[in-house]
Amino acid sequence: MNLIKLSWKYLVFRPFSTGLNVILLALGLAIIIVLLLMQEQLEKKMNEDAAGIDLVVGAKGSPLQLILSSVYHIDFPTGNIDLEEARNLSRNRLVKNTIPLALGDNYQGFRIVGTNLDYLELYQAEFENGKSWSKAFQVVLGAEVAEKLGLKEGDEFMGSHGISEGSHDHEANYYHVSGVLKPKGNVVDRLILTSIESVWLTHEEDEESEEMEKSISSEITLNGLPQSEEPKEITTLLVQYRNPMAAIQLPRLVNSRTNMQAASPSFEMSRLFELLGVGISMLKGLAFVLIGISGLGIFIALYNSLKDRKYDLAILRAIGASRFQLVLLIFMEGFILTFLGAIIGILIGHSFLALIISQNQTGVMVSLQPWIFLKSELWVVAYAFVVGVLASVIPAFTAYQTSIAKQLTKA
Repeated sequence: MNLIKLSWKYLVFRPFSTGLNVILLALGLAIIIVLLLMQEQLEKKMNEDAAGIDLVVGAKGSPLQLILSSVYHIDFPTGNIDLEEARNLSRNRLVKNTIPLALGDNYQGFRIVGTNLDYLELYQAEFENGKSWSKAFQVVLGAEVAEKLGLKEGDEFMGSHGISEGSHDHEANYYHVSGVLKPKGNVVDRLILTSIESVWLTHEEDEESEEMEKSISSEITLNGLPQSEEPKEITTLLVQYRNPMAAIQLPRLVNSRTNMQAASPSFEMSRLFELLGVGISMLKGLAFVLIGISGLGIFIALYNSLKDRKYDLAILRAIGASRFQLVLLIFMEGFILTFLGAIIGILIGHSFLALIISQNQTGVMVSLQPWIFLKSELWVVAYAFVVGVLASVIPAFTAYQTSIAKQLTKA
């Protein structure tokens, strides 16, 4: 006797009930799968992007906004800070190294970041082709930028004012692509990197053309903070501590004695994940409720079907089926329902995340991988199977008690 085939025939005989239970289970699993994929990948990528950065110093405002805009490049900067004040901080005995950033422009939604070569070293960037910038208006493209925009070494483009696309172009100067980086799976993949002097010169479009050409031909700063005889500003300063004591003293020093603010990436991201955790927990709770409802639906479907199948079960017993085989038949139906729900739920979850990613051309969502499978997904599937088994216990016990003589006599 082929129990699997027989169980399947009983299920397809009730297509609407079977389909509803499978869909409810699949939706619950899909919600959990999407949340697991996003939570685990986002936390991992954000920790990787912040690795090596102990402190971020910028204009006063929201500390979280400062971290998001300077480390992850997914928010607007809080403002600019004075270059000389940043230079004084970089000379502090508690500071091991500082990396300046100058933000404010984009090209088709990808941010143009003015910095120095220490930024490439921080993320261990490697070149696919070309080389780093050596003079003003040369840029290095992240792998994702080059792929999405179809740019390569030697190409030129015109930057636009503002962090997001749609603003006016800086028509006075063109950026020249000097190199393209290998994909690293971090924030550098979606950035356009250049020197800070390039960002400054881009915003000096009122200058006389002769003076501009003279400035462009001058040397740029490849390491450390840029030099300028005139008062200049940068957006933020990424700081690395010299010793553990700096974690205690330096943020307090910056926040109390300067016009700047200091924010710790690890502290701010812990707060963010803690806040997001409440919403994620609520959504997971909703998903588990859906799975529970689907389990209840499986129980009701199996139990009600037994009323119409008692004569069939009695016939099976009469032709030689054992009580154990009847119990196994009912459990097989619950198993098939949960198996279909699990497969469809996993496919829906991964497909939905792929759809979300496809709708975001820039930003941290683009770096997520929708088709990787996590070990935690197996636990979710196991939970679904437990629900299916529990929903089948009472109907299976009822099938076990089926009396051949009683049912055939009724017939």
